[in-house]
Amino acid sequence: QLTPPDAMVAKLPLLEGETDVCTYMSWGFNPDLSAWSPFHGALYAVTESVCKAVAAGARLTDIRLTLQEYFPKLGNDAARWGLPFAALLGAYQAQHSLRLAAIGGKDSMSGSFNELDVPPTLVSFALAPGKASLARSPEFKQADSTISFVEISRDADHLPDFDELRQTAAALYQLNVDGKLLSLHHIGQAGIAAALAKMSFGNHLGAEINTTLDLVRERYFAFLIEHSEPLPTEFSAVGLGKTTEVGALVLNGEAHTLSELQDAWTAPLEPIYPTKPELETQGMECGIIRADSDLFQIRNRYTSISQPKVIIPSFPGTNSEYDSAKAFREAGAEAEILVFRNLTVKHIEESLTALAAQIRQSQILMFPGGFSAGDEPDGSAKFIATIIRSPRVADAIMDLLKNRDGLILGICNGFQALVKTGLVPYGEIRDAAADAPTLVHNSIGRHTSCYARTRIVSTLSPWLANSALGDIHRIPLSHGEGKFHASAAVIAELAKSGQIATQYCDADGVPSMDIAINPNGSRAAIEGITSPCGRVFGKMAHTERAGTRVAINIPGNKHQPIFEAGVAYFR
Repeated sequence: QLTPPDAMVAKLPLLEGETDVCTYMSWGFNPDLSAWSPFHGALYAVTESVCKAVAAGARLTDIRLTLQEYFPKLGNDAARWGLPFAALLGAYQAQHSLRLAAIGGKDSMSGSFNELDVPPTLVSFALAPGKASLARSPEFKQADSTISFVEISRDADHLPDFDELRQTAAALYQLNVDGKLLSLHHIGQAGIAAALAKMSFGNHLGAEINTTLDLVRERYFAFLIEHSEPLPTEFSAVGLGKTTEVGALVLNGEAHTLSELQDAWTAPLEPIYPTKPELETQGMECGIIRADSDLFQIRNRYTSISQPKVIIPSFPGTNSEYDSAKAFREAGAEAEILVFRNLTVKHIEESLTALAAQIRQSQILMFPGGFSAGDEPDGSAKFIATIIRSPRVADAIMDLLKNRDGLILGICNGFQALVKTGLVPYGEIRDAAADAPTLVHNSIGRHTSCYARTRIVSTLSPWLANSALGDIHRIPLSHGEGKFHASAAVIAELAKSGQIATQYCDADGVPSMDIAINPNGSRAAIEGITSPCGRVFGKMAHTERAGTRVAINIPGNKHQPIFEAGVAYFR
């Protein structure tokens, strides 16, 4: 995750089934270049966005563009009028030469405030449909592979040979289709040395390079290729060196450790967007938490339901209902989404009645992730918690738990709602006590979006019946308030009763307060907890956001079988 990709690649969402169809999106813009020459700035922006999409696996002929323009107020100054005109000419020349259309855009001619002007700005976004199986990320994949360099020539006016670029892009795409490429990266403004460093960070694989090329000048029309097989002779690439297992970048005999380079790379923005808060060691007394599997048994049922029904309420701001329903359906359940309407008082009344009725007809209640009511006022999931506490819904929920042996799952925003209402860790709806666990703002004070490892701590819960103690999963997180907070005494009690279900951990299964391992700073590295009976499970990481070729550049087991276990509980 330390290696930034050249483009965003997203699978098309489906309500059921799988697809290999995806979309690519990249961008290009350099303010210094645009200030020097709006014509070149726009032409390079278009070309850079296209090269990035090609580097990610898109086919050049499939790409379409959208342009964002932003210029100083024009007034009656002919020179100012010439700025957007020159930029549009540059963008048009690049489009025409590449045979690519711009199908959208936005222009703004008000980029001035008193005596301050924005630089001439034309940002290009390149978009393309494609196949997820062809997506390539730029981090080095293995040691002892070959690193090659290919660059498009430029004329005396600093314009690229567009015919050569089209041919090179087509050749790269075919090499990718033929399985010849391990990694591919567009170099850009920072040059070869910086590109090599970023390619090394992701998997901490170094490189040994020997070349007479200038390693620090810009390379806007160039690519680095990692491959294990020889490239075709007709493909005019230059070998630079090899990847290595040593955590260092060796450039013409001069060695730089990757940790040294990474510190230099991340340091400038650290004071602005801190990523290394002070470590909070209090609450880590439990260390590696283990529940005794001989003492904590899954509650057995006496009835059998081949296809349990799952009700998934979707509140204003919920964004994971479709993924959650799909996960349950693939596990064999009947999943239904109920949209909670709040436009009028009548809508709220109707929604409360409908939700209570659906809960009484279902075996599983699932609160999905999102940002209900924009997480305002006074913190995340307050709106959901208010709904849960309403008498009709609360009675239906407690009937589901106490009388019908049902299950409840809450992920992210849903976990926040379960904690705020007491359903975890207490297994009942109650007012929050002063020492009750809660979820607070992440230690870095802002939203986090990343993958993290979690380990199975307890199999008390039916939701974890298909997992074994110590299983490690790699799961995505996306939240601003996901830091689990409780006193050391409460955490010790939760551990003793087997209610701590999952912890953030490193590759060896060791929990930590290191932000690289525990992204939100949760005390005792707690990611998920259960009710005393285990039938209510709340967790922060989005287990439902998994599927074929999702996060293919991130290693690890990304399938956590909680949905299958929940459905199997009723069989």
